[in-house]
Amino acid sequence: MLEEVEQWLRRRSFSCTDRPLTELLAAKRATGSRVSVVLPALNEERTIGGIVSVIRHELMTASPTALVDELVVLDSGSTDRTAPVAEAAGARVVHRDDVLPRLPALPGKGEVLWRSLLVTSGDIVCFADADLEDFSADFVSGVVGPLLTDPRLRLVKAMYDRPLGDDPAGGGRVTELVARPLLNLHWPRLAGFVQPLGGEYAARRTLLEQLPFPVGYGVELGLLIDSLHTAGLDALAQVDVGVRRHRHQDGQALGRMAAAIHHTAQLRMARGSRLVSPTLTQFERDVDGAGGAGGAAGSGGFAPRSHAVDTVERPPMREIAEYAARRAA
Repeated sequence: MLEEVEQWLRRRSFSCTDRPLTELLAAKRATGSRVSVVLPALNEERTIGGIVSVIRHELMTASPTALVDELVVLDSGSTDRTAPVAEAAGARVVHRDDVLPRLPALPGKGEVLWRSLLVTSGDIVCFADADLEDFSADFVSGVVGPLLTDPRLRLVKAMYDRPLGDDPAGGGRVTELVARPLLNLHWPRLAGFVQPLGGEYAARRTLLEQLPFPVGYGVELGLLIDSLHTAGLDALAQVDVGVRRHRHQDGQALGRMAAAIHHTAQLRMARGSRLVSPTLTQFERDVDGAGGAGGAAGSGGFAPRSHAVDTVERPPMREIAEYAARRAA
């Protein structure tokens, strides 16, 4: 298995500098492909404008040879100025609740990624997180490029360094503690992915519409595993785009993320088997002295807080009647 992974790394790991923009534009013209970029966003007014501006100015010119054909911000219920800031920068903003309104929306990143397939038209769909700082157009062109130049490829993920404080590679804690061990133990053919949970990747619509989408934090792991089983390892690739800087979550948020990712993996390991209870209990210092686990009332201690783990998965989009009708039209 290690030999297979090493061979895959040699064949399917690239750098964003391998394919200059002129080559990508020529390949896009030759194939007649359309490229959609989707930015899922929830309260990202601080960073969304800069990301949209970079994509608009560097990849969406008035020329017919623009690399990106449409740019959609899928708003997941923001309560800040994410939507107006994104619109002012030049994106089309779509609210999650306005897509497929007959099906009430669930909270979660995977939910908006799934719904984005209904409001985009590209043959290639590129996703990128909306909290990135120092955003580079390479996050888009890097992962889209191999799909334009190699018809055998169906999904391409970005890989990068993730600094945390003074540690240049200290980010990605859930990846190292949860996702990477799970992949190495249960899907060792995917062990070569440097950033399996990374939010920057591109795929052919014909693949995405076949896959179920976990509604929450498990979406990236679920899509990667299901892409392996649907398309095969050689249809998957990764591209080095440098450094990724973004807002880091606190420890409790990472715990909830880890639980959702573990549940996504567990579901794929044991479909049809009874799963464990999808609830995560965490603890917070009971500063008001109201009591709780670990301490008596009036003496501080710890208070338990229970959180539901994201467990719902949306079906493959091609099974949705509205999507099938839109594609037929």
